[in-house]
This record gives sequence, C-alpha cells and structure tokens, in this order.
Amino acid sequence: MQIRPGLEVASLTDVGCHRENNEDYFTYWEPEGEEEFARKGRLAVVADGMGGYEGGQEASRLAVETILEIYSGDEVSDPQAALLTSLETAHERIRTYGDQHPQLHGLGTTCTAVAMNGKSLYFAHVGDSRLYMVRGSKISRLTKDHSAENHPQRHILTAALGTLVPPAADFPLSPVELEDKDVLVLCTDGLWGQVQEEELAQVVGSNNPSEACHALVGMAKERGGPDNITVQVLRLCWNGSQHSANAAT
Repeated sequence: MQIRPGLEVASLTDVGCHRENNEDYFTYWEPEGEEEFARKGRLAVVADGMGGYEGGQEASRLAVETILEIYSGDEVSDPQAALLTSLETAHERIRTYGDQHPQLHGLGTTCTAVAMNGKSLYFAHVGDSRLYMVRGSKISRLTKDHSAENHPQRHILTAALGTLVPPAADFPLSPVELEDKDVLVLCTDGLWGQVQEEELAQVVGSNNPSEACHALVGMAKERGGPDNITVQVLRLCWNGSQHSANAAT
C-alpha cells in the first residue's frame, strides 16, 4: 500500500519473552482514491486479545479486520460515528464467534482505533491498549484504561470487545486538533507496562518512527517482556518528506 506524503508510519509487534504466541493484531490503512481519502483519511488500529492460545488471536484478528472492513466500506461522512459503529460490529462478531466455538470460553480483545482526516483526529477505544500524542517534549495519553489495577504488573479489564456486557467505547466529544510534527503512538500494555511515558516521549522525539518502534520494543523486552508487545508510531510531517515502514516479528 502506498502511503501518501504528510505522514511517517512504522509498526512493530513481538511475542515478548514469556509468551508462546502473539495475541496482538494491528493494521494501518488509507484509501487508494483521492475522493475517498478526502472523506475517510487514514486509519490505524491496535488490538490485544485474551482468552487462551486460539481465542485471543481470533478475537484481536476479528476486531481489526472488522473495523477495517466497516470503515473502508462505509460511505463515511462522519469518521467518529464510523469508528464507533465498527467497534460495535466487531463486538457482535466476536460474541457470535465465541458462541460458535464454546471451547474458546472467555475470548475478547482490547481495541484502539484511530482515524486522521486533515487536521482532525478521531478515535474509539475499549480496554487498556493506549493512544498517546507527543507534541514537542510533552506526552498526553488520549485514552482512558478500562481496567481495575490490583498489582503493579497486572491489570484486570473492566471492558473488552466480545464480553457478555456490550462495552461503552471511549471517544472524544469533538475531534482532537492535530499540528505538524505531532506524533501518535498506539500500543498494547506489553509496551506501556514496561516503558514509562517520559521514556516513550524521548524515544519517539529523537528517532524516526521505524527506529522508535525497534527501540521501544527492545526496551520492553530488556525489562522482562512478560506480554506480547505491539506499537505503531505515526509522525505528521506536513511540511516535510514522507516515509513508511512496517515490520513484524
């Protein structure tokens, strides 16, 4: 896929140091046609599945693929509404898949979906994967974790796609206004659980997106890597060159 000028994109996922399989899933997408791009902008999604070896993998895959299908196929005039609809549809599909595969009891997934259209940022979020914005030397977390902390290294989710109770997605009441050189970071808890926010801001501020992804995953693994690790870094470069790199291990 050709990525238009104005954005640098890099993604990296890693199984970590203690897991046998990777239950994270991610994607980046933008339309081929210019008219469609003007309406829909760019889409990025990260999900962290739960529910055992196969269940977690299937839940995160279903979430990301459903969001991509709905967002790319819809006659989108309101990106925020389209993101919320796509998360609702993903939730129902994961529930249906779980009903059809009772051996996958407890499957579900976090999900953070982001749309960028011009200078406007939209997102919809369930669970404890995160969306950060780095502007200059300052970092802001734009999402709120749906979790109950009971241990410094463990979080119990209070909301996820595919659970019995339909989750209420977190989303902004109005679009977040973007500025040139802003950096967006989407990541699962396998990263933010090991890397402090100030460290994350320093790494993405002093490296290109591809280098930042590798450095951040490396830091998480050096600190034990107890979970799968996934990160996407998107740097706005409206007045500069465009570069993209996607990697997975």
